[in-house]
Amino acid sequence: MSAALESLMPATSSAGPAPRPMFAGVLSFVAIGASGALGFLLLSNVMMALPTGLDKWVVNSLCYALFILPIYLLHRRFSFQSDAPHAVALPRYLAVQASALVLATLFGFVLYRVFAMPTPTASTLVIVLTSGVNFLVLRGWAFARHQLGVLVPA
Repeated sequence: MSAALESLMPATSSAGPAPRPMFAGVLSFVAIGASGALGFLLLSNVMMALPTGLDKWVVNSLCYALFILPIYLLHRRFSFQSDAPHAVALPRYLAVQASALVLATLFGFVLYRVFAMPTPTASTLVIVLTSGVNFLVLRGWAFARHQLGVLVPA
């Protein structure tokens, strides 16, 4: 085929599948996050009821840690359909999670101390605000697709 005709043909993309609509990613993100939170809640309550000899805060932290890798893998596959290498995406995911802890603390301080909001309202807003920022940073940085050396949001 001539070069002129080839230029009229739609280009086949070697960069992977087309980006997923953001709404579908948000739904997956919320479902995976909620499932992880429920699993953590159930596991931590069961483990704290057992005579482990460990302080509850230690058991709580260990249970939380058990969910980091599975939730990362689920988000990578379903929420963001990312092709970013694990060596890149996992450290970034962990950095985002650490930042989210700081952000949730900041949001909590502002909502509880500055605005003196009631607990249910403030807690809900902390979850929504922190999760929203998390989703955007995970999508745009941690799980971004790598195309020709340029990051493309998942």
